[in-house]
Amino acid sequence: MTTPNGMPDNPGDPENTDPEATSADRAEQAAEEAAARQAADSQAGQATEDEISPELEAEINEAFADIDPDADGDGEVSDVEQQLAERTEDLQRVTAEYANYRRRTERERQGIIDTARAGVVSQLLPVLDDLDLAAQHGDLGEGPLKALSDKLVNILGGMKVESFGAVGEEFDPEIHEAVQDLSQGDVKVLGTVLRKGYRLGDKVIRTAMVLIGDPED
Repeated sequence: MTTPNGMPDNPGDPENTDPEATSADRAEQAAEEAAARQAADSQAGQATEDEISPELEAEINEAFADIDPDADGDGEVSDVEQQLAERTEDLQRVTAEYANYRRRTERERQGIIDTARAGVVSQLLPVLDDLDLAAQHGDLGEGPLKALSDKLVNILGGMKVESFGAVGEEFDPEIHEAVQDLSQGDVKVLGTVLRKGYRLGDKVIRTAMVLIGDPED
């Protein structure tokens, strides 16, 4: 039963409700669409992970170039010879993929080691700064503090940690942090070193803090 304006007496009655227009159905449809998008994104990510690197693809192609399906040289490729060639290709592909996996794993492992080592060294840099200041003021002497400083420097040297930033060294904005430029000419060198820089292998852990000056005659 409807009113003169076309509206039912009880709009909330199930018989007068459009199933396709209910909020529950819309929510369910939205959930299904979200699940479909998530599945598509997952498949796209998996495809990216499964892509073969150009280096690996080159190795595989080079290995396949040496495969001759006509193993007996009679000019005809039998079913057995074809299957043998295919199995050889599969074996070489698996071997190349495993070699690529080992190289990638080794790089990742070394990266984790270098990051952890750099973190430890960064925590020790304030101690090295204090020892440098003590040495500049003549407080190290030849006592226990001097022995401790030498041991710490030797340990870090064994870890391939090197300091840089010496007076007269050419200024390099990549590794030197300039607090003030007191130079007058075009050639810029380190006039004063306020804080040494440190590198671990080829990686700069901390830049050197310096004042820029002119080179001495």
